[in-house]
Amino acid sequence: MIEKFLLLALFGIAMAHLEGVVVVYLRKALGIIDSESNRASLENFPKHYIFIERTREVATILMLVILALLVGETWLEKIVAFLWTFAFWDLFYYLSLYLLIKWPPNPTTIDVLFLIPRPWIAPVWVPIGISSITIIIIAVMHLSSVL
Repeated sequence: MIEKFLLLALFGIAMAHLEGVVVVYLRKALGIIDSESNRASLENFPKHYIFIERTREVATILMLVILALLVGETWLEKIVAFLWTFAFWDLFYYLSLYLLIKWPPNPTTIDVLFLIPRPWIAPVWVPIGISSITIIIIAVMHLSSVL
């Protein structure tokens, strides 16, 4: 079971980096300044690209759901696999962006977390905190059931 968790974490990290690279290219192609808040850039984002971004978000969530459905045996395992992989993806997405373009400049930087069903806007520390807590809770639960 530990091997499965490690592989899911690795998948989430790889997916996070891929998405980070895509975001870097999008920001460059659209002329968004690296230190600029994503909230401000959303206001200048062409509306037809918002639709495209939503489809990317749906595809990302679908990939995580399908992976969880494939690796989990029970519904609880499927939910845990989804949350675990999602948390690694979300946490390492921000790490990837920071390593690539030094964004966000600090944890209080405002970001657009999701566009579905409408924009979710919050400081970067919110998803980082939620993802970190999710990883810790799942790891502790798993370790306590193994011991």
